[in-house]
Amino acid sequence: MTRLTTTNLDIAYEKRLIVENLNIAIPQGKITALVGANGSGKSTILKTLARLMSPKNGSVLLDGKSIHKQSTKEVAKQLAILPQNPTAPDGLTVSELVSYGRFPYQKGFGSLSAEDRRIVNWALEATGMSMFADRPVDQLSGGQRQRAWIAMTLTQGTDMIFLDEPTTFLDMAHQLEVLQLLERLNMKEKRTIVMVVHDLNHASRYAQHMIAIKSGRVSGVGEPAQVMTPEILREVFNIEADIVPDPRTGVPLCLPYALVQSHPVESSPSLEHQKVERRELAAAGA
Repeated sequence: MTRLTTTNLDIAYEKRLIVENLNIAIPQGKITALVGANGSGKSTILKTLARLMSPKNGSVLLDGKSIHKQSTKEVAKQLAILPQNPTAPDGLTVSELVSYGRFPYQKGFGSLSAEDRRIVNWALEATGMSMFADRPVDQLSGGQRQRAWIAMTLTQGTDMIFLDEPTTFLDMAHQLEVLQLLERLNMKEKRTIVMVVHDLNHASRYAQHMIAIKSGRVSGVGEPAQVMTPEILREVFNIEADIVPDPRTGVPLCLPYALVQSHPVESSPSLEHQKVERRELAAAGA
């Protein structure tokens, strides 16, 4: 089942076309990873899918209706987005931050209802942040802060969550902490998750669907085994790589070993060969 699609989508920054004629479908109930080299357009695509950017041409369709023609509050009840490196005001507590996700359901400047508070408490529990509810966000570790922001997206009560490189600047332990949380939300809460992922092996391990982007165009789409191939990685990332099965899960792992060379590079003469040449030149000079 698919609720979100793009049709002949063009995205531009002023006159510079970044994405051209994009036609993709986001599978419902799965984790989709957008992968590509820096500057490939993957974050731009994510922002446009989530209505943070407007396309130059074409459309993003949610349940068959243009997402850019719907009201902000209406869209916010259907999808939530966590941008890269979000910031919170100094002194804001975790519970206050998480409660902001209820904004689409409030009228005017109304206070939180009993139902709002129930959902906030559930989101804190679901993300393991209940014990930090009263702590200022700026006093959390990187992984805790990211979980607090994810809790805020949960309180929006949407079926779809978009995340732009959710593990950026996190150490390995906190990266796994965030990715495993997203996996649980997908499996237990049936949330559709779309995320831009920098690490190919994280994408393969945690996503069931991958879209590889090269210069604003799709170079590969499908299950990890269909996208994580030497040919697609060569085209998208300009690398030579071996693809091996993960010994624990069987999903493909990328082991890069060289850059793609546009032209063969002549091998340098060996040190011994250089010594022989020097001796021959010296003898000739004598």
